[in-house]
Amino acid sequence: MSTDGGAAVTAKGEAAVGTHGVQPAAGRTAGGDPDALGARLKGYEGRPAALDGSGKDPVNAPMIRHWCEAMGDANPAYRGPDAIAPPTMLQAWTMGGLSGHESRTGAYDDLLSLLDASGCTSVVATDCEQEYLRPLRPGDQVTFDSVIESVSGRKTTKLGTGYFVTTRTDVRVDGDLVGTHRFRILKYAPARRKPPAPRPRPVVNRDNAGFWQGVADHRLLIQRCTDCGTLRHPWLPGCNACGGLDWDTAEASGEGTVYSYVVMHHPPFPAFEPPYAVALVELAEGVRMVSNVVGVPYDKVRVGLPVRVEFRTYEDPEGALVLPVFRAVEGEG
Repeated sequence: MSTDGGAAVTAKGEAAVGTHGVQPAAGRTAGGDPDALGARLKGYEGRPAALDGSGKDPVNAPMIRHWCEAMGDANPAYRGPDAIAPPTMLQAWTMGGLSGHESRTGAYDDLLSLLDASGCTSVVATDCEQEYLRPLRPGDQVTFDSVIESVSGRKTTKLGTGYFVTTRTDVRVDGDLVGTHRFRILKYAPARRKPPAPRPRPVVNRDNAGFWQGVADHRLLIQRCTDCGTLRHPWLPGCNACGGLDWDTAEASGEGTVYSYVVMHHPPFPAFEPPYAVALVELAEGVRMVSNVVGVPYDKVRVGLPVRVEFRTYEDPEGALVLPVFRAVEGEG
């Protein structure tokens, strides 16, 4: 990016806010129906949003230093007696802070109120575009004017249906244009969200029905061979140590540690939001079972992490579903 005087330099998207790739061209006119609201909104195009505005502070070295520290920008052009301001600070010198600017005309607020009244109550910043004609230097006092440059027709996006509104701010020093800042938002009515997908239900059969009944009662039951005393999980019709067919149960304490784990990223599956950790947990009683680890970010799960069982209830059209998960035990391990 050039910072020399002379030819204009354009930077697009420098201050963009993440919007899931939403851009005006990505929308579509909804249904072809007459857009009476859109016609009213078009009447705001060209109306001033701010007149004869003045920066709250002149361009100054402390603000430049704070900006560069926040951005991690060590360019020597922004330090010393001949310092210039980073070009992307252009908008910063026009901000009104908590007290705002008396130069606001009210037209922009009226436009937003009209959109609010129509149901377009949500807003997201989509992109900005800046053009620089000469560098700003400490001591420059900026003035500015803003105009509602354009209002799109009605667009439908993944976020919802609404209108893109673009404002243009011309920034001057001593009457000379030094830069232009365009800022675009999408003001929209949120799309209806699909109800969350139901949690997959476990397959319950005659061999494991006792385990799932225990879970429904918030008890973690382990099979125990009555011939040799070996504990086993998952539940089986016979002992894999001695072959005995008789068994009873022991209630686990629920304490355990992560024996191994994986972090699921793909494929995404309804009712789950990747990434998430799936662990093989070794219970204090010695058996192991697979479940989710909760209560800690997925990238903080580790082998040996102490965990404790927790029973979570999920509601869906088939009724309540209780599942055992393992919560990380803070301050241990």
